[in-house]
Amino acid sequence: MALIPAWNEAPRIGPVIEAARRHVPVLVVDDGSTDATAAVAEAAGAAVVRHAQNRRKGAALQTGFDWALERGYDAVVTLDADGQHDPAEIPKLVGAFESGEGDLIVGNRNYTEMAWPRPVTTRFGSWLLSRAMGAAVGDNQSGFRLLSRRLLEQMELTSGGFEMEVEIIWEAVRLGLSVAWVPIRTIYGIDKASYFHPFRDTVRFLKMVWRIWRRRKTSG
Repeated sequence: MALIPAWNEAPRIGPVIEAARRHVPVLVVDDGSTDATAAVAEAAGAAVVRHAQNRRKGAALQTGFDWALERGYDAVVTLDADGQHDPAEIPKLVGAFESGEGDLIVGNRNYTEMAWPRPVTTRFGSWLLSRAMGAAVGDNQSGFRLLSRRLLEQMELTSGGFEMEVEIIWEAVRLGLSVAWVPIRTIYGIDKASYFHPFRDTVRFLKMVWRIWRRRKTSG
């Protein structure tokens, strides 16, 4: 199944759901939207779970993970509601999983196609995270990924925002599960305000990297 966390994405989410449903069932977790996100998602054919108030992306993902586990799904593909991920590439992630490449399959964007300064910040973040984990990391911020049931059942997540995407990679590594990186399209130019706050979320990212490094050193 596909899991789409969404907050005030009514103008954009419909076509994303329709494209994703050509490949897998879709769940939308409406994270306290004040617009018609839930209604648009239901009209497009998605199952919808709603948060009464905004709880941030990580919490929306966790709600979706729990929903999928309760219903017996073997894997969950996560993608954004705004069109920055191409649902037509879902079979790439599913194919990698079915061929046994990993319990975490991450969509790997082309750094050279990213808008400035993302090529620098994303490369640096991946390098820093690789050092902290003691394992090579590709695109650490990509939200287009597949998580197996085995990973969903075992990982212990502590964060609630964008940094959860980093923590998920660490959890796979910590548990000794394989991580694979699959090339995906790099899509920008979406006409919307970003919910990523450069200073605040960068600080959270650095704190997560520090926690991962300390945990690895303590356990290793």
